[in-house]
Amino acid sequence: MRQAHDGQDLAVDAHHLVSDVDPAPDGDHAVLGQRLAESGVRPRREAALPHPHRGRLTKDAGEFLHHARALVGIADQALQMLRGRRRSLRVDVLDTRLASIDVIRAFHQTVEDVEIDIVTSNGLRSARGALAHGSVDAAFARVSGTLEDDLVSMPAYLEQAHLLVGRDHPLAGLPQVETARLAGMTAWMPGNVPGSEWTEFWDLFGAAFDIRIDTTGPDFGWEYFVEQIGSGERIGLAGEWCRLPSHPRTVQIPIVDPAPMYPCSLLHHRQHHHPVLALLTRFVESDFRPFDPGHQWLPAPDRAAFTMDPR
Repeated sequence: MRQAHDGQDLAVDAHHLVSDVDPAPDGDHAVLGQRLAESGVRPRREAALPHPHRGRLTKDAGEFLHHARALVGIADQALQMLRGRRRSLRVDVLDTRLASIDVIRAFHQTVEDVEIDIVTSNGLRSARGALAHGSVDAAFARVSGTLEDDLVSMPAYLEQAHLLVGRDHPLAGLPQVETARLAGMTAWMPGNVPGSEWTEFWDLFGAAFDIRIDTTGPDFGWEYFVEQIGSGERIGLAGEWCRLPSHPRTVQIPIVDPAPMYPCSLLHHRQHHHPVLALLTRFVESDFRPFDPGHQWLPAPDRAAFTMDPR
């Protein structure tokens, strides 16, 4: 897998064949004749394309030109399909420390001769545009609000939330902590960006269980975040599968009864179909575990999509 940062996509084929050649009277005839020759199509002598400096097309040549243009278009489509098979599958993720990377790695181990390019972005806000323009083939993100009609979303996974505390915190010795015990506390989450889908999730979680979410900075990255949790009385929240930096004074504790679950979906465009995309969607479907309302918590807007098994 290869990675591109900050939403910068990797280069795709810069040169492609033109799918529609107009029968203009000069160099275009020569171009079309060359294209036909390259594709193995040989016109009969009496219907041959005229030299740019000769007279007008004959009737036979004009009729042939009409069909030749169609053949060139079909050849272009076939070429683009073959190029698409060789092109890397481009997948958008929010952060390479998050659980979506584990899903992609697990998928990559199940397929042969497949290149995957990872594009990091700022989540759903940029992924929607990237999918619409075809700069990525798929994206992992929590869906917030109504998607455009040309975007498809399917549930990918539910990730349990964990509590982060320092070793001197009163909750540090517990094997797990009930959600109700966090009522009245303040969770420090400096990476929560206003208007983002993950900030909305944590705001809804805090409102449901009387937990204040503090988003004040500075946000100097994961190492700084974990270090600050371990060195003071602050508490933090993170996903179970998040690859947090190790810190000797930071403890990670599962939250239960109910377990808050962060919902992540796989998105793609209805019309942009990379040949490997179908394999990825089937892999995600096979590993998905639906929402369990008896033991887990989800925000109301996420429950319907994650309660039903997509299989």
